[in-house]
Amino acid sequence: MNKEEFILELKKINIELSEDKLDKLDKYKDILLEYNKHTNLTAIKEDNLVYLKHFYDSLTIANDLKSGKVLDIGTGAGFPGMVLAIVRDDLKFVLLDSNNKKIKFLEYLCTKLGINNVTLIHDRAENYIRNNVAAFDYVTSRAVARLRILSELAIPALKVGGSFIAMKGILDDELVEAMTTIEILNSSIGSRKKFKLPIELSNRENIIITKNGDTDNEYPRSYDKILKKPLVKIK
Repeated sequence: MNKEEFILELKKINIELSEDKLDKLDKYKDILLEYNKHTNLTAIKEDNLVYLKHFYDSLTIANDLKSGKVLDIGTGAGFPGMVLAIVRDDLKFVLLDSNNKKIKFLEYLCTKLGINNVTLIHDRAENYIRNNVAAFDYVTSRAVARLRILSELAIPALKVGGSFIAMKGILDDELVEAMTTIEILNSSIGSRKKFKLPIELSNRENIIITKNGDTDNEYPRSYDKILKKPLVKIK
């Protein structure tokens, strides 16, 4: 996907970018690929694939964010969080990752591009979220962990009425596995959007989980417990 194809495909999903935002994304691409030569940020090393698999894919949820504050868990080199922050500069973003090399890259990127609606946090998700319960209107995460695990991390960070948007490939088996966790955390499936990535036609699904009520203060548990002891309903 070259830049012209990127612009065209975005228009098909009702996204039109200003020249300033397109210029920032273009510089982001160049900085990412140059920085990646000495620090491992992404396996993608071609301009066209950055536009397709990082930028376009990240922006498939841009219109799902209405207003407020967004947390991106496991942001890596800024996907989807930094891409969304550039395009949705009316919102505030917190980009969270446990890999400090990637946070350092994002600090450098923010300085180079003059991005000022982003806060960068180097921490484990469960630690940060325990100290920021019910602080966000949206939580996003792209290809970080299985949905059951992500749900226990993300949902406690949401305000009641907020949405966790998980960006996945084929999701069906993960969703079955995650439903008990979602229900215990007073949440429900809001919507599911299945689509194919343009050009390569790989499967994608964005699922929106809505928080309907407060979650117990014990969540999220330690990552070890989340991983090894799935939540179960008490009969």
